[in-house]
Amino acid sequence: WNLDGLMEKVWEYLDLIRIYTKPKGQIPDYDAPVVIPRSHTKIEDLCDRLHKGLKKDFKYAFVWGLSV
Repeated sequence: WNLDGLMEKVWEYLDLIRIYTKPKGQIPDYDAPVVIPRSHTKIEDLCDRLHKGLKKDFKYAFVWGLSV
């Protein structure tokens, strides 16, 4: 069985993405990504996923990576 290949196909089929958060001055936490559908990739969507009250007080975000 090729479980890695199966997992990759599941991710492609569900069209999910991983977002890694990083507190200021620290390294990203690669063990606990936030998983959201590719159709909900706005910063507002991420804030709602983390905490409903976060969007109201949110000021800015640094976004980086190959797919940005």
